[in-house]
Formats: sequence, structure tokens, C-alpha cells
Amino acid sequence: MSGTLNKVMLIGHLGDEVKMHYFEGGGCIGRFPIATNETYTNKQTGERVTNTDWHNIVVRNKAAEICEKYLSKGDKVYVEGRLKNRQWQGEDGNTRYSTEIHVQDFTFLTTKKESMSNQQSGGQQPQQNAVTNTSNSVQSTPLSNSEQEDDLPF
Repeated sequence: MSGTLNKVMLIGHLGDEVKMHYFEGGGCIGRFPIATNETYTNKQTGERVTNTDWHNIVVRNKAAEICEKYLSKGDKVYVEGRLKNRQWQGEDGNTRYSTEIHVQDFTFLTTKKESMSNQQSGGQQPQQNAVTNTSNSVQSTPLSNSEQEDDLPF
């Protein structure tokens, strides 16, 4: 294979509100953190351990405005994009590095309010809607139970 691939897919919860930056030419960028969790049981102690990883998300232009309007801290979201590395000089003169996910596609999964009501009711309520961004268009699609509970053969 002669090509390369730079693709990231994450499902996680927003750790903060979307921070917008506007430019003179009319463009804008939205930035927000997403938390993903890994949970396992420690074999020695039998204790449940949860590790959280934080990811810096960058969304541009119309997609950024949509995220700012509809997303808030605690909401669950699917993002798909590319890894980008940045470096800059800090105020102390040291070189700093950051890895970001530049979003190409996203889907709003649940709001914080919906997540909390599902936890309180034992998770019995089906997911109502998912808002999807595909080529900068927004759609609202109801999900059937078969789409929520995938029986994949692997």
C-alpha cells in the first residue's frame, strides 16, 4: 500500500463549552475538549478503574457555528477528523506542543440532560434524535432500536 491515512473517530463528552474565534475574512474556529473513558477491573484488587483521556477538538466555519449553538458541556458527541500537531513559544520562552483533532464530520448523540435522565431511569429510554453534519449540512434522524443495538458478528 503506497498511501497514508490520518483518521480519528471519537465518541465522548464535552468537557467545556465551545470557544469561538472569529477572523477578519468572515471565517471562524470553534475549540472544545472531549473526554473519552476506558474502564476495566483490576485483577489484583477487583476494583473498577476508569482512565479518562482528553482530546482537543477544532471545528471550522459553519460547522463551528452549529457546534456553538447546539453543544454544551456534558453533551455526548461523535467526531471524525484528522490529527494535527502544533508547536508555539510559550510566555516563558519554552516550546510547547499540542495535538488536535480537526473535525471533518460530527454527530450530536445526546445532551447532558438526556444522559442524566437515561441514567436515572436505568437507561431504558431509547435515543430520540441524532443531528449529523455531512458536508456542512445538518439533518435530524430518528434512530430505530436495531440501529442502537448493533449485533455485529465480530
